[in-house]
Amino acid sequence: MKKGMTIIYPEYNGLYINLTNRCPCACTFCIRQRASGAEFDNVETLWLEREPTAREVIEAIKAESKTERFKSYKEFVFCGYGEPTEALDVLLEVAAFLKENFTLPVRINTNGLGNLVNKKDIVPLLAGKIDAISISLNSSNPEIYEKTVRPVFKEKAFPEMLKFAQEAGKVIPKVIMSTVETTITKEDEEECSRLCQKLGVSHRIRKFIDLK
Repeated sequence: MKKGMTIIYPEYNGLYINLTNRCPCACTFCIRQRASGAEFDNVETLWLEREPTAREVIEAIKAESKTERFKSYKEFVFCGYGEPTEALDVLLEVAAFLKENFTLPVRINTNGLGNLVNKKDIVPLLAGKIDAISISLNSSNPEIYEKTVRPVFKEKAFPEMLKFAQEAGKVIPKVIMSTVETTITKEDEEECSRLCQKLGVSHRIRKFIDLK
């Protein structure tokens, strides 16, 4: 497996921030389960040799902000092969820097298990620093969710993920829960939409990335 130190990378009109390889899940559909590390056009590899410090991330962003392409970015996104909240302290310090120095919105792509990972309620820590959170819902059914996501927290994961989404929706301007097309039934997708409505958050269906 090829590794490097790609801390930031451009993707989908955003500047993506890669903090960690660590993740408490092993989703059956996840690109990291099949990835050699160079699945994106703009980067050599997303697998990190080691986790960057907050200072390293900030310096990388500062350098990127001086480039011409920085003007094309619409948002900052904490997203890599790992779960961003696994590196919570770095995430919070970098997010604070972003809010103090730029006007672009800041988003986190997460599995929603940050409270379990950090053994505390992290939602209040994100408030004021994060503008949007995208959470992987994956199924409305706890058993299907566990089989698909394969979290280390087992049956605790699903209800905690829902609780995180609901609480985040109260203090974060935009919270979206996502499912991946072709990985669940249409009926489950519809039930996911109803569940999101009940939680007070949005639902989005993402495209499946096939590396075959």
